[in-house]
Amino acid sequence: MSAADLAARLLDLDRAPFTLPSSRIMVFRRGEDAVSVHTSEYERSRDECRVLQSLSVHDGAGAALPITAVRVDRIEFGGGAATLTFDGAGALSLRGGAGIVAVTEAGERVEHDGSAGLRIAIGTDRSLRLSAADAHDAALAATQAAWDGWFAKLPVVRDDLQEMAAFCWWVLGANIVEIPSMPGSRAVVPSKIGYVGAWQWDAYFIARGLRHGDPVLAREQLDIVFAFPTPTGQLPDVVHEHGVLASSDDLPEGDRENLRRAGSAIADPTAPVPLTKPPLAAWAVRAVLEAEDDPQWARRVLPVVAASQEWWLRDSDLDHDGLPEYGHPYSSGLDDSPVFDGPIPTTAPDLAAYLVQQDRELADLWDRYAPEAADTEELRRRADRTAERLLRLWDPQLRRFVAWGAGEPIVSDTVVGLIPLFTGTLPEAVVSELVAAIEDPARYAAPWVIPTVALSDPDYSPTRMWRGPVWVNTTLLVAEGLERSGRAELAREIRERIAALVIHAGGPHEYFNPETGEKAPRATTAFAWSAALFIDNAVALTGR
Repeated sequence: MSAADLAARLLDLDRAPFTLPSSRIMVFRRGEDAVSVHTSEYERSRDECRVLQSLSVHDGAGAALPITAVRVDRIEFGGGAATLTFDGAGALSLRGGAGIVAVTEAGERVEHDGSAGLRIAIGTDRSLRLSAADAHDAALAATQAAWDGWFAKLPVVRDDLQEMAAFCWWVLGANIVEIPSMPGSRAVVPSKIGYVGAWQWDAYFIARGLRHGDPVLAREQLDIVFAFPTPTGQLPDVVHEHGVLASSDDLPEGDRENLRRAGSAIADPTAPVPLTKPPLAAWAVRAVLEAEDDPQWARRVLPVVAASQEWWLRDSDLDHDGLPEYGHPYSSGLDDSPVFDGPIPTTAPDLAAYLVQQDRELADLWDRYAPEAADTEELRRRADRTAERLLRLWDPQLRRFVAWGAGEPIVSDTVVGLIPLFTGTLPEAVVSELVAAIEDPARYAAPWVIPTVALSDPDYSPTRMWRGPVWVNTTLLVAEGLERSGRAELAREIRERIAALVIHAGGPHEYFNPETGEKAPRATTAFAWSAALFIDNAVALTGR
């Protein structure tokens, strides 16, 4: 069976819409015999972007033909009597049956001859232009060719992982859009269902998966989020339709007020708060270069990554103790974690660990690509100093790392306390305590691992974002940390279990209930970083 056919098994038109790479059009199921048509827009829900309430095909007696098959390149009605496909990125083409009925968002009913077909062109303003589907067969062939070209790049993985890998590869292709502020860009966005923009952290994880089949597109994801550094080197949180999100002043006033209420004596609540994402840039760059070496690209992006690292260490160390803080929950990537229930800025162990590893990655990359451009030994010494300061956050009584806010410890037992494993240089006694926590059924050894808040913590919830559900990215960061810390067997077990979780839940959702292994109710589906990291993990498992 082809990869496209494997992926099609999971195209249910509900969790996974019918769409095309680079198109802003999505088609969802509306009952058994109709579909609805939507656009994909930044920070707008599926319902807000609906352009057709329903689109259906009817037989000679006026009865609607059922949807009988969904493939990556077409939706079939009545056993193939009619087909819906794309006619380029901005239009749909439907032909077959005796008649076609479209109901617009305003409630207008439009009937059309099925033999002539209907072409539905949709503008960026959600405007509709309906005409005969004069080139339906050519549109169908072009759509098939587009998907065939995409699936030809699917990396080889183990037999038991093939179906989900094919679907995850479809998710990555389906989530490609152009960012208007960057004409010609191919951003793999987190999800066309609302998350239409290039988030910095997401781009790092997405590039990790793309590199195995399309390293050029992987580099493009990093280029997009590296394109708009501030004069101080800070990278923005999001590159989106209308510009960038790099400061709380880029948010609506109501959001700014809510965010600044959590300020502390360290941060001036009247000043703009920088918004960024954790420093995993060098980690992503190194992985992409491992897949396909490109020295010219490396020399171009390394100064951007280095400037971002300097910003963190210089401008985000708000209390000048040598350990930078998260000035805002958004900058952590774990927005709703109980770590941020208290006052901010927050000194968090995960941030320190990322900074340690980024200095080490940068030193290795500079040595390889431009040894004359940086003092790499000083980068390694700085990494060692930060690693020593990270150990200040270890609480020997609690036997875990804790975050601090406004000079007070934050005792919530969360996954950020496991991320220091990522450095690979923790004292053996500390590693053993963290391994014990991961293997403890009362804390992190949930039926499906690894929850983002310990099961025994009073803030734990199996369904609330970042307050207990399993996320693929944090789980695999912990697994990589275990590998660096000499715990390869446990890391392998976690890698196998996170792959099994995505398969069990029916797709790469945004986050998962650690007790049932199902999609959490409010989690987004067809989520790109979960898809990309499933592929990255599947390749790793296949090669071991």
